[in-house]
Amino acid sequence: MAVMKKVFHSDAGHGWLAVKMDELKMMGIESDISEHSYVKGKTVYLEEDCDAMKFINAAKGKGITVELKESPPRDNSPIRYFKSYSPELVD
Repeated sequence: MAVMKKVFHSDAGHGWLAVKMDELKMMGIESDISEHSYVKGKTVYLEEDCDAMKFINAAKGKGITVELKESPPRDNSPIRYFKSYSPELVD
């Protein structure tokens, strides 16, 4: 089984799984991600409550195990100030 290593970012109130836009496309879920996730450059920060699990479950369906590494928690993550996700941002 293939393994994909990903970083999970969090602050005092929430968490996000960092993935590349190309990986969303590869999983076929770019239209299923909510506006509660964020984008900076080619990285999408999937909100922890549902979008991150959509990615993890899609990967599992393709025979890929997602291994998480947690970044050190912050009081207020800058991710909160990134642009909200929308499927049109994925090229």
